[in-house]
Amino acid sequence: MDQNPISAELDWSGRSPRSVRFDDVYFQIEDGLAETRHVFLAGCGLPEAWQGRSLFRVGELGFGSGLNMAALLDLWRRHRPSLDARLRLLSTEAYPMGVDDAARALSAFPELAEISAQLLEAWPGRRPGPHRLDFPDLNARLDVWIGPVSRTLWEMDAHCDAWFLDGFAPSKNPDMWNEDVLAEVRRLSAPGCRLASFTVAGEVRRRLEGLQFSVAKRPGFGRKRQCLEARLPGRASDAARGEVAVIGGGVAGTALASALSTEGFRPVLFERTRLGAGGSGNPAGLVAPRLDAGFGPAGRLHAEAFARAVALYRRLAPNAILARGALQLEADAKDAARFDALSQWIGFETGALTRLSAKEAEARLGEASQVGGLYWRDALTVSPQDLLAGLVQGIEVRKRSVAQIVRSAEGWRLLDGRAARLGDFCHVFLAPGAQARALRGDVDFQGLGIETTRGQVSYLAHKVHIPAVTWGGYLIPTRRGFLFGATHDRDRQDATATQADDMENLKTLARVRPALAASLSASLATKPLAHRASLRAFVRDHMPIAGELAPGLFLLCGLGGRGLSLAPWLAEQVAAQAAEAPRPLALDLKARVSPLRPNLTPRPAS
Repeated sequence: MDQNPISAELDWSGRSPRSVRFDDVYFQIEDGLAETRHVFLAGCGLPEAWQGRSLFRVGELGFGSGLNMAALLDLWRRHRPSLDARLRLLSTEAYPMGVDDAARALSAFPELAEISAQLLEAWPGRRPGPHRLDFPDLNARLDVWIGPVSRTLWEMDAHCDAWFLDGFAPSKNPDMWNEDVLAEVRRLSAPGCRLASFTVAGEVRRRLEGLQFSVAKRPGFGRKRQCLEARLPGRASDAARGEVAVIGGGVAGTALASALSTEGFRPVLFERTRLGAGGSGNPAGLVAPRLDAGFGPAGRLHAEAFARAVALYRRLAPNAILARGALQLEADAKDAARFDALSQWIGFETGALTRLSAKEAEARLGEASQVGGLYWRDALTVSPQDLLAGLVQGIEVRKRSVAQIVRSAEGWRLLDGRAARLGDFCHVFLAPGAQARALRGDVDFQGLGIETTRGQVSYLAHKVHIPAVTWGGYLIPTRRGFLFGATHDRDRQDATATQADDMENLKTLARVRPALAASLSASLATKPLAHRASLRAFVRDHMPIAGELAPGLFLLCGLGGRGLSLAPWLAEQVAAQAAEAPRPLALDLKARVSPLRPNLTPRPAS
């Protein structure tokens, strides 16, 4: 199993923070901000370079204390081209600095205090991979990729308009400046990209020139006589923005609408009845990832998506959160060893997952337990109704049923069941859930391998607090009581709830809460259970679908029972792809969720 990234080890014996590993300072505390502004901001022609742009993208090698990004955000705050313009940043860091050290470093620059406070509040952890930091008041976003540059750059999917090359000096940290790393910087650069660095080492200049950059020296700062700037030929252009259609009012569709709005589109959401009418309409839902003891791509996807969902829900829909934390009990003999390994996995932040003995699990459960488990510190129980409303706040919702999607001069035309025109859009985003197989038009959705499973939950008004627990089944609080279940039936396509399935849910509940299940069974005659059944969409390879299905036609579907956890991250992936913004998924994960992956490729309709 990979090890957690090694934290930065700092020497504070002098006035400036010094890396013990590289024996080099992060910046000179007397004039570090002025140097950043001279070398990197001015070296990339900022703020002039982003004038007239609706989207500007900046990459960085060496996040360090966050000083460069703080200075850039401050410049954007004072000189952004328009209130609607968006700034998208990405950086990589192999040896992440702790938030306390970062706060100490940034405190040297009081004029950045406001921006530094926002940056420190969202400071990335040590989990390998991308960490997304939001600055909504600035229309800005920063993705910090934690891990060695030899891995993180190869995972990124972006086209940057500017780059800050700010690793420690080539003589101290040669891995940051080798040919392969600079070739990846070139791959991740848009036409006309500007590049700036403090180093003018001959080998760096020659490598950049070999990658089609025109390279020049300019006056350095302070004791450094010279610094470097470089530029690619060409000129970047912004992707078209405007009104787009989103089909589906579940968590996938509302997350898509929210993500598209953040990327500058004007989404119109089509839902035939009401938000959450399908699989997202239960009285409560649990936000928790699927566990993958193989620590493979699926596990990475679920861990990253879970972290993003928790952060986004806390910011966009705090009133939807009903409870925090959840207990996952061992369901069979294999789970003990699996849970031991998962509690140490680097895919989750330190402290996010706690291994519990049977006695410790019993204390959290509220009834006797013969097995141990895992405690999810960051799991959320949410009200889907309030969550969906929070995600689409300010977004137009039309109660219309889309039955067909056909090509048109504008891009795509939406038709209802009577072939009446609902609108023409250059971009259409599909989040149809279980209705995916019913769609018709110029793309054959039948070739995508989307299947459905029926599930029923049971719930009851109750005044006693019920902690969230999962074991194969699950029991979670609602606003007025608790909910438990769920059945899982791939042979049924109806959404009619039955008392027989309530009995199945009671049997499942009795495995971990026998006293509660017995009490409910005894009172059914006077206090019957409420219930709800729905269909959920999944894909035969058990990975979701997120990406461009045809030019201008995007799909987010097949989230199974993990829609609340997966939807925001995958929605941001799809929205970024349409907006030509940096994508949050690593390239290997992008391929695994693509609607064009092997065996799922749709066939043109005849």
